[in-house]
Amino acid sequence: MSIIRQAYCTLIVCYLCLNIGILFAWPSSTIKLFSSNNTTLNRPMTETEVALFGSLASISALISTPLAGFLLDILGRKYSCILFATPQVVAWALISTFPSVAVVLLSVFIAGLGGCLFVIVPLYVSEFCHESIRGTMTSGGIICYGVGIMVSYILGGHLDYNMMNYTCLLIAVVGVLALMIVRESPTYLMKKGMDKEAANSIAFYRSLKANSKEVLQEMDVIRRALNPQLDNETPEEEKLKIESQTPKKLSLLQFLKKSRSTRRGLVIVLVLYTISVLQGLTVVQVYAEPLFEEALPSMSANLTSILFALVNTIAGLISAYLMDYAGRRPVMIYSSIASGICCVALGTQIQFHWGPHWLTGIFIYVFCLACTSGAGTVPFVMIAEMFLPEVKGVMTMVCVQWGWICTFITLFIFNPLVLAMGLGPIFYIFAVVSAISIVFCYFYMPETNGLTVDVIQTLLVRKTQC
Repeated sequence: MSIIRQAYCTLIVCYLCLNIGILFAWPSSTIKLFSSNNTTLNRPMTETEVALFGSLASISALISTPLAGFLLDILGRKYSCILFATPQVVAWALISTFPSVAVVLLSVFIAGLGGCLFVIVPLYVSEFCHESIRGTMTSGGIICYGVGIMVSYILGGHLDYNMMNYTCLLIAVVGVLALMIVRESPTYLMKKGMDKEAANSIAFYRSLKANSKEVLQEMDVIRRALNPQLDNETPEEEKLKIESQTPKKLSLLQFLKKSRSTRRGLVIVLVLYTISVLQGLTVVQVYAEPLFEEALPSMSANLTSILFALVNTIAGLISAYLMDYAGRRPVMIYSSIASGICCVALGTQIQFHWGPHWLTGIFIYVFCLACTSGAGTVPFVMIAEMFLPEVKGVMTMVCVQWGWICTFITLFIFNPLVLAMGLGPIFYIFAVVSAISIVFCYFYMPETNGLTVDVIQTLLVRKTQC
């Protein structure tokens, strides 16, 4: 019953990422319409506007992500989710009402403010799920993002323009209303000194009584994580223990200076986020239909895009299972090996056409399966596990902010690179990134499967001393 309730609440929270997926894949099904003379808007989009249409949401996410990092500890996890899910509703309402190029670009910018949910959702889920299922549940956000992409492709291929907009508006409204069911994170409540409310929250998510032994034990674990005793004179480990007196409050810079584990965790997650974007999955997701039209001209681009999103979702589910079964590190390494091989095969196939067209489709789908299983999922789980609650909000914000910067740059330069180099050589770049990922994860990425936050900090410090 406890796991079912945690899974149910995780689904509600991660549903918000479905809305983000719909938005980010929307250009794939509408970009040709908006740039044609038969556009439903007041005029066709220019080439610059088309480039902005695919990447503008990343710019607004860059603005909202730092804000979310600080609001997490002011409003709490639940109300931060509600706040940043609301722009999706506003955006789809504007798009449904005003058929204008300017309004569409403005709406995409507004909706992109919800991109900071990739900061909030994994952090929120990791704080109310048990360690034994934390990897699977935390990856729910990226899985729902993949489902959202698939929904966007399906709606774009089977509904007219206005009906699709109204449907997306309804989906966004449901996401905001569903959040009323879940409880606030117990970690946040204890950080604010609201122990009674935290006990009730833990009891809700574990299907226990608030005064039960299990609830009290979990509160002790959270209390130790909230009151770390950082000791630079002990090179072997950073001790985490409960103190009777209130510990001295450290500023963020003081905390970073004292905590070797936080510094190392930050570097690891930043590299993983860079790999996640530069392996190419984001580009393929956003520009799926145009990409499939060039790679598989004999097949329906919408059908191939829907199948692509379905494979993406299945890969996310497989990854969620494997991360708690085999561990984060092996999944990342082996998926990067598979991604690199697929990129080389796909690049040569597109450039030299050494095989039939259907082989191109197979390579794209296998690439999607491999990349989603590793770089497309693992970094979003690691970011929720690597940092102490004291700085988790800010560190998560920094990492996701960096991810949005990489995403914007990658999406903005993709079309010019294709024009300059051709589509095939682009995948050679993705293959090089996959090779870098293999080396980095083998030597530097720690395994966090099933570990509590205090154990992870000790592991990070021991790695530093090696």
